[in-house]
Amino acid sequence: MTSVVDALADLYALVYAEPPYLEGTAQVARFRTGLPDEAARPGFRLVLAWEGEELIGAAYGWTMAAGTWWSRAKDEPPAEVRDRDKFAVLEWIVHPRHRSRGVGAELMRRLLQGRQESWATLASDPRSRANGIYRRNGWIVAGHSELPWGPSMELLVRDLRIAEEARAGTPRPDQRR
Repeated sequence: MTSVVDALADLYALVYAEPPYLEGTAQVARFRTGLPDEAARPGFRLVLAWEGEELIGAAYGWTMAAGTWWSRAKDEPPAEVRDRDKFAVLEWIVHPRHRSRGVGAELMRRLLQGRQESWATLASDPRSRANGIYRRNGWIVAGHSELPWGPSMELLVRDLRIAEEARAGTPRPDQRR
């Protein structure tokens, strides 16, 4: 597990050194030391993308229980989101040389596939390139949060039931004739 943690921390450092994040050694150290606790959370799932021996992408998250929401949220989500289990996506990172090749899309597909939760949620910096990718892929703003160490974040959600039906080719009830 140590080699995976090292590879994840190295990839995290590379991705989050870029604008708009501009994170440094303190943030990378916090990420590295927090990984074991995160991996112990209920419903934890980690997916990795490798090219040979090089980690080129990763995504992970865990179950956020019904009735809970982001701890630093400024506002409550809709009741249909709050009152159901959610899958909280904590990281979704792709090596800069491997972007725009489908690596990130495949990571997110594998991360969310077959989840039992009704919704997925994540916090996204609205200044980031990733934020636009989320929105183009059906994520919608459900709130905002304030971080003492960083920018205001958008709290996004995605209905996993609709996403699963789309993958299976099953029309939603409102699309059936």
